[in-house]
Amino acid sequence: MRRVQIVALLGVTLLAAHGCTAAGSEQRKRPSAAPASTESPFGPLVAGMPAYPKPGNVYAAVGPGMLAEPVRSDRALVYVPNTKSNDVSVIDPATYRVVDTFPGGPEPQHVVPAYDLRTLYVASSKIPDGGLVPIDPRTGKPGTFRKLEDVYNLYFTPDGRQAIVVAEAYQRLDLYDLGTWQRTRSVRFPSCGGINHMDYSANGKIMLFSCEFANRMLVLDSITLDKLREFTLTEAPDGMPQDTRLTPDGQHFLVADMHAHGVYVFDAQATRQTAFIPTGKGAHGIYFSRDGELAYVTNRDAGSITVLNLATLKPVTTWKIPGGGSPDMGGLSADGGTLWLSGRFHNEVYVIRTSDGKLLARIPVGAGPHGLTIWPQPGRYSLGHTANIR
Repeated sequence: MRRVQIVALLGVTLLAAHGCTAAGSEQRKRPSAAPASTESPFGPLVAGMPAYPKPGNVYAAVGPGMLAEPVRSDRALVYVPNTKSNDVSVIDPATYRVVDTFPGGPEPQHVVPAYDLRTLYVASSKIPDGGLVPIDPRTGKPGTFRKLEDVYNLYFTPDGRQAIVVAEAYQRLDLYDLGTWQRTRSVRFPSCGGINHMDYSANGKIMLFSCEFANRMLVLDSITLDKLREFTLTEAPDGMPQDTRLTPDGQHFLVADMHAHGVYVFDAQATRQTAFIPTGKGAHGIYFSRDGELAYVTNRDAGSITVLNLATLKPVTTWKIPGGGSPDMGGLSADGGTLWLSGRFHNEVYVIRTSDGKLLARIPVGAGPHGLTIWPQPGRYSLGHTANIR
């Protein structure tokens, strides 16, 4: 989460982005595990979106250890962007030790796997100096910084042709061609202050965005970027929606809200809010177990993780971090046995065993750790953020 002076930026004129070279593979590649299809159990898919390998499970390709051939030789590392110290801490997951530190650009926020899983991008958002640092996952080493405007978050279109830069401070989405990194389009949403986290519907046609500073959710057509509808959230007058994720069955969107202290539930096409699940103070990140049966919700201010049963959409247990903490964002190990989370206000990373919630390690890192990524990850292609892989 980042507070910005929105009003001062409203009159900024859009500037054309200029391409440049960077280390690491940046060429778009189609996932090879399944052919593209226009049909699915969720209705016709958006053009160019890969078919699901198993009916009714959007994460069927991200089961335990289901590593695609290209990533199997990548180095097993955890990348932690430190927003306040402007660097990336690199952790060996076998030893829980920091083995490298490198510059992450000005105000690095998230480490995002590329659509083809062949590059990891450190997204940095400081105005006006933000951009991307590519990481080669084969070596764990960074490439050349690419200046782009306000890369708070980074996503990809379902066909893998374009990147979507979430320019939070400008209330704007910027689309870039992945082959050239030339900006192709910008669309501003003035009602969505703090536009932030996003996920797609199962058929790829709908995008649901959180409006962090406006207590709203925004629903867009994924092709035209036309606004279809928006919702004012109901549980807190000053709500602060954060992570937004589609459930494995494709039937619900879950939205964590830091000020409502729980998770909103929307239907499969984000046409209505259907429920609210209290979890804990400062609900922030949402991650799914490898079998698709559970969701792990980080409660940053409570220092805890709530485990939800996805069949019933009810909490089954809550894990408290011993001695306190501030669990923020992260992801699961490839086998699903550990959950890795940044400790945003404690300058550390937590490793939690998913079988029982036991804290295995707390690892000191840089200042203000945020959207960490553990790599390699199972799956065929990335839709963005720290590990939204299908």
